[in-house]
Amino acid sequence: MPYVVVAFYHFFDFSEFKQKQADLKSEMLKLDIKGSLLIASEGINGTISGTRENIDVYLLYLKTHITKGEFEHKESHYERQPFGRAKVRLKKEAITFGATIKSKPGTYVEACDWNALIDNPDVLLLDSRNDYEVHVGTFKGALNPNIRTFKELRDYVHKALNPAEHKKIATYCTGGIRCEKFSAWLLDQGFEEVYQLKGGILKYLEEIPQEQSKWQGECYVFDDRVALGHGLVPSNTITRCNACGHSLTKEDRTDIAPNSTGCPYCSSSKPS
Repeated sequence: MPYVVVAFYHFFDFSEFKQKQADLKSEMLKLDIKGSLLIASEGINGTISGTRENIDVYLLYLKTHITKGEFEHKESHYERQPFGRAKVRLKKEAITFGATIKSKPGTYVEACDWNALIDNPDVLLLDSRNDYEVHVGTFKGALNPNIRTFKELRDYVHKALNPAEHKKIATYCTGGIRCEKFSAWLLDQGFEEVYQLKGGILKYLEEIPQEQSKWQGECYVFDDRVALGHGLVPSNTITRCNACGHSLTKEDRTDIAPNSTGCPYCSSSKPS
């Protein structure tokens, strides 16, 4: 497929992020790369797409002139450009959580070791994503916090979980960035052992064969592909309502026109 889709994040001291906004976008436009970069003083968070050659050039630019060092990224492929334009946005946080965090992130668990961890009956498995993401896929047995924004996870934890009772927590998100903050915050709240899926769901679907997988459904992504399956293959069943932004499964679309006012989720606010 002609387009490489790259998801990445990197936390570092990016005090000059406002000054670098124009340069970051200029390089994207020069290389015909589209997608979104969120930049803040704490780092960078992005999903971008372009040709193999241009993506490689842009990643080298980032590592040489922006992060001044290596960072991990995840790749998938698509037959057409999944983004409409290039965006570089200034933010207070690279991923908005709205809490001061003191601890370091929880223990990283490689995709190959994840199944064994979540099979442990003493481990509480918690999905850290929004409800419209969980709607199309999640790990078997995971708790769904039923939230609309990442910031709502704090209230959910305060109401539903107890450090004295829930000694071991495993959490996961799409690519890993939300868990960087959430797992550290859980440790701040007194939870003893917190684990996070390294590389997120995308890495798990890339590395774990479907016959060995504990993932059920598909993984919601924030571009025109809407969702990915095992092997990071774009979904041919999941769509998105243009009115409210909610993911739609085959069952949701039964007897209604997709993206019409018949969407069962249109009474909810648009995902953010």
